[in-house]
Amino acid sequence: MSPARKPSGTWFGAWLARPFADFHLIVTIATLLTMLGLVMVLSASSVEAYSADGSAYSLFIQQAAFAVLGVVLFYLALRIPLRVLRGISFPVFAISVLALVLVLIPGIGSRVQGSRRWFDLGFVSLQPSEIVKVTFIVWGAHLLAARRTEKSTYKDILLPLVPAGLLVCLLIVLEPNLSTTIAVGLVLAALLWFGGLPVRLFVTIGVSGLVAALVLALTAGYRSDRVRGFLNSSSDPQGIGYQARQALFSLADGGIWGRGLGQSRAKWSYLPNAHNDFIFAIIGEELGFLGCALVLGLFALFVYTGLRIASRSSDPFLRLMTATATTWVTGQALINMGYVVGLLPVTGLQLPLVSAGGSSLAITLFMFGLIASAARHEPEAVAALHAGQDGRFSRLLRLPKPEVYSASRAQAARARGGREPAPARRRGGGDASSRRSIDSDSARRRAGAAGRGDPARGESRSTMSWRTTRAWEPTYPITHARERGKPR
Repeated sequence: MSPARKPSGTWFGAWLARPFADFHLIVTIATLLTMLGLVMVLSASSVEAYSADGSAYSLFIQQAAFAVLGVVLFYLALRIPLRVLRGISFPVFAISVLALVLVLIPGIGSRVQGSRRWFDLGFVSLQPSEIVKVTFIVWGAHLLAARRTEKSTYKDILLPLVPAGLLVCLLIVLEPNLSTTIAVGLVLAALLWFGGLPVRLFVTIGVSGLVAALVLALTAGYRSDRVRGFLNSSSDPQGIGYQARQALFSLADGGIWGRGLGQSRAKWSYLPNAHNDFIFAIIGEELGFLGCALVLGLFALFVYTGLRIASRSSDPFLRLMTATATTWVTGQALINMGYVVGLLPVTGLQLPLVSAGGSSLAITLFMFGLIASAARHEPEAVAALHAGQDGRFSRLLRLPKPEVYSASRAQAARARGGREPAPARRRGGGDASSRRSIDSDSARRRAGAAGRGDPARGESRSTMSWRTTRAWEPTYPITHARERGKPR
């Protein structure tokens, strides 16, 4: 038997080997992106806010209030037990779909700039299409994980997930809101991919989705204008191509080091929606290439951390939810930065945690909280917490200890058609393996063997194949290796 592969000799590799490394990374990334977003919203919106309300801080105060709400939601996401989260996933998703229906009714939904997307509650506006993205992720992950059996078929994956996703997309298109429809399409595609849908069928559905998006883009005047502006921006530089050209001028004006925080020229009514859709251009102008590289680096680190959490989780529900949420946030960020730099048509998707938008900020922080909760449910983290090795953050916030996932107990619950029972606890707290010290290599191997493979076979604990993010391997005939989620 070959010896286990040793952890990386770098200090970062050694730090990643700690049980709560992923949890701390997610909290740090969410904090840095939110703080950067608040600073840039204040800078980018000050001129427009002063012109409209007589105060340069009005939009910033609103964004800061939603940031506080998002922090509360982040904390609540850390405290929700997984059994409760999965139990309420469908009712909450159904309520969010009902809200999408109600917002289309005149007198209930508010119409702003030709779109009926918001509930005007007087002191704040709420956008239900932002909420439905998260509820769809949680319910979709629960649905696919609950159907994870050895005899899973195409129908088990596609129904009722795909019809529900198409219904949500239809309701959002009626607002109209093509950008959020694209985001929901990303969520559906991620659920199908990580849920184990074969590549050939996944590609078929993906091509159909792209054709539908192209048809929608060309059937409305403002959407077709955006496509024409992207294909030939010089044809109407003061019209449909104005916003995209001004964004490129802002990025070019920033250079390497930037003009300095608060010194943007574009925000003086030269770049529409500078604090929202095009805030990445203001970051490039004021903080330069280094500021843009910082944003890209934070999202790259988020991709690594999110997929690492998914691959290290032993619970299929957490693997599906975390991998899908990571794909959604990253895809939306790449689309936003892509149309700002001129690589994609302008869609209006916001930069997560950075762009102005209260509903988007709060609900995205809630999703980050669910990902952080998944990090605390990693086998090594669970073993450490039940061994009394919780850190200062957990003790300060009085976070509950996560339950130990048991594949046999979950399979028995699925066979009975009921909920998974609460984990059995021995007198004194935890089982024998969780009371052992996680500092020894043998304890770490025992804690992680169920969810991440055996290090004795030469598999690294921190660099396991990303194919483990796929919830299960279907048993129907598959001829190509890639369609089983395995590398060539």
